[in-house]
Amino acid sequence: MQRDFKQLKNRKFDVLVCGGGIYGAWTAYDAALRGLKVALVDKGDWASATSSASSKLIHGGLRYLETFNFKLVKKSLTERRMLLQTAPHRVWPLRFGIPVYKNSRIGAFRLKCGLALYDFLAGDMPKTQAHQYHSKDDFIKHFPCLDPMGLMGGFTYFDAQTDDARFVLELIDGAISAGAVCVSYCEATELIEQNGIICGAVLQDKVNDEALRIEASLVVDTTGRWSVSFQNDKGSYRLTKGIHLIMPKTVTDEALLLTAQSDGRVFFVIPWYGLTLLGTTDTNYEGDIDKVTITSEDIGYLLGEANHVLKTTHWTGQDIIGKFAGIRVLQQSQDKNPSNLSRDWALKTSPNGLLSSIGGKFTSAREDSAIIVDVLCNQLGKPSVCQTFGKTFPWLTHTDYPALLDSSLLTAEQLGIDNDSAVWLVRRHGNRITEIFQLCTENPALVKRIRPELPFIMADFVFCAKNEMTIHLEDLLRRRIPLLILAKLSPDEFNRLANNAAAILSWDADKTQAEIAGCLQNQDIDWDFEK
Repeated sequence: MQRDFKQLKNRKFDVLVCGGGIYGAWTAYDAALRGLKVALVDKGDWASATSSASSKLIHGGLRYLETFNFKLVKKSLTERRMLLQTAPHRVWPLRFGIPVYKNSRIGAFRLKCGLALYDFLAGDMPKTQAHQYHSKDDFIKHFPCLDPMGLMGGFTYFDAQTDDARFVLELIDGAISAGAVCVSYCEATELIEQNGIICGAVLQDKVNDEALRIEASLVVDTTGRWSVSFQNDKGSYRLTKGIHLIMPKTVTDEALLLTAQSDGRVFFVIPWYGLTLLGTTDTNYEGDIDKVTITSEDIGYLLGEANHVLKTTHWTGQDIIGKFAGIRVLQQSQDKNPSNLSRDWALKTSPNGLLSSIGGKFTSAREDSAIIVDVLCNQLGKPSVCQTFGKTFPWLTHTDYPALLDSSLLTAEQLGIDNDSAVWLVRRHGNRITEIFQLCTENPALVKRIRPELPFIMADFVFCAKNEMTIHLEDLLRRRIPLLILAKLSPDEFNRLANNAAAILSWDADKTQAEIAGCLQNQDIDWDFEK
């Protein structure tokens, strides 16, 4: 994956997709597979907004059963099942536990009915994936971190997990392989119209400060919260904010779905890269869409609710390893409670022909994007069927996954790579892992972990910098490898990693210092706090 702004020049495209998050990535990938001439641009890095700020789950959304949104749950569960088959490196199983206390808002009987319905909507599934009831003692064995006081028992059920930023990146790479031109740090600053209908756009290269005009028969807006700049109609959607905290390891192989005592909302305690992902909040948002902040109230809410039910934590702000916030774009509603708002997706067509994607979920984005491409093909007079359902992911094409995993673990052991890092290498890179092994063979020092507690080796860092359209240091340390949210990097560590990146990306000293400064500012890193 290499960025080339020049590929946009002197070309007429069938479709220009603006916004390189999960919806833009799926749309560009499907459209390119169907033979359309596709350009995909994003004013920042791929998945640099909400699509890298999710709960990292591929799930049906158990809580939506309470609002009787069976259609959304079934759609998401169908996608979950398909993704587990077509992308086992990218989406892996994760069981969740739900404790039942004497004062639980939802008792055991209602919960049993809900989980039975959840399993039913998932379709044909192995018995090992079905929900299970556990006695108090058995449930505590699964989740020793829980407070046993008042615990009656609990249920476990099946869902799945991913790394959202890498999920998007793999789709972008697939779109490029299928013929799409994909350019990050390229902003559509103006839509060009002829007789009131969009026929192209002005694109600004934010790396080299160059602008050009391109022709595009159709334009799709998948920019999420920035959609208002295209539509000039903020009334068509509503924004809510969700934050997550990275905390010390609490759960290992299974996650928890818990209910907040203060407001009855559900939140998760999830294992992620050997640490704990705690979230999420759900609050109305009317602030700066370019600078989403995490407040002390956000943090206090999550820590307080977690400490209420986890007996072993007693977390304070000093225990927070990392944090991130995302903005959900939802359809407009008069309901003041953001948790009650529909997560359904809609496609809006503006008078000038602009197609705008509103709402939706990460899990079900593929099916929604297929509808977008159906509309594109019909308007272009090139009807065709969706190409993404059931298609093996790009980094696993022509690959037997179990065989890849077994052979990779064996090779990793021979090279001196620890087992956990090897498993994550397969999940992160699929069949491209052979290229990382080659780096380790050429330079054995690259088998060393970047941080002792995290499953990332230096060869992973080098490969991402060289091959994954890394433009800025933040791209590398936040989305290619999420070190900025998984570790409190010291100034020395930060400078060392920046210098390693500089050697690969040919940055001089001034450029390197500018990248460090920009990364620190964007991530709100305070060295005094880090020390």
